Parts: sequence; C-alpha cells; structure tokens
Amino acid sequence: MGHHIFDLLRAALVHYGYWAVAAALLLENAGVPVPGETVLLLASFLAYRERDLQLGWIIVAGIVAASLGDNLGYAIGQSGGRPLLERHRRIFHVSDAALARGEKLFRDYGAATILFARFVFGMRIIAGPLAGVLHMPWKKFVVFNLLGATLWVTVISFVGYSFGSRWNVLMHFIKRFDLALGAAFVVIAVFLWWRSRRSQG
Repeated sequence: MGHHIFDLLRAALVHYGYWAVAAALLLENAGVPVPGETVLLLASFLAYRERDLQLGWIIVAGIVAASLGDNLGYAIGQSGGRPLLERHRRIFHVSDAALARGEKLFRDYGAATILFARFVFGMRIIAGPLAGVLHMPWKKFVVFNLLGATLWVTVISFVGYSFGSRWNVLMHFIKRFDLALGAAFVVIAVFLWWRSRRSQG
C-alpha cells in the first residue's frame, strides 16, 4: 500500500474514529469496492500503536456495520434483481467469471457461502446483492451473515492488533491469504463444473 494512501486512511481514522471503520465496512459489504478490510486492519493496528482507538469497540462497530451493509446489499439485490446486478457489475468491473463462481457457490452451498465469502475481497463485495438476486431466504441469510461478520471482523481485527508495528509484514500476509482463498474458490468452482458435466454425460 502506498505511503500516501496509508496517511489518508490514518488521518480518516484519527479524525473520525469508529465512524470511519463503520462507514468503510458498511459500504464494502453493501457492494461498493472500498478498502474495508484495509481500514479494519489499520484501525486495529492503530489501537495497538497509539491507543486512540480501543480494539473492543472496533470489533463491535465492525460487526454491526458489516452486518448492516450485507443486509442493505441483500435488499438492493432482491428489489433490483439481475438487471441491477448487471449494472453494478459493469460499474465496478466485476468479472463475468467472478459472478458465475459466486452464483455456482450459492446454488451448491447456499447460505454457508455468506459465512466464508467475507474472507475473499471479490466475493465479499457481491455476496449480499447476489444473495438477494437469488432470493435466498432472508432469515437464513441473517443468521449466516451475522456469524460471518462476527468471525471475519474478529479475526482481521486481532491480526491487525497482533502485528503491531510490522505493517508491511501484515499486508504481505493478507495478500497471500486472499490469493490462497481465491485459488481455493476457483478450484471448488472448477470441481463442481466438472462434476456437473460428468453427471450429464
């Protein structure tokens, strides 16, 4: 991450505190590609380094905002349907392959996809709207959404806090983690496609 971007995010967190964390996670989970994960990491990092923010309140704000954001995305997807999802995909440059993988995972694994999708940047953005478009039962969505938000926010916050001054090491770790999870999703999607083709043959 560039030094100037780090300074901008740090300034936002210093001036707006938990509101900056909440806004970033709300927008990201509603379907807007903002760096919510990076903001959450940096806020936890600052809680360790400067003590202006408290880790416990970061986690609370993050869980509430991420849960509300996904529910907002769900409502938008359900009311706007596929045409709105297609416009969203073009505006934010979501690839056809990412959307197809997401749909396949939702159909095969249902609401459990919501829980694990948060740990992958591309899936985290489209999970809420896509669940609404596919008419996932809302009560089931709420349960898995809250579980996923709690797990994701808590893990990422403790990772940021634990790394303390080692920010560059942290960002390298997160990039490798995202790549590994992305690769896992691709492997799963290919396996499911192969299995469906084999069953049709």
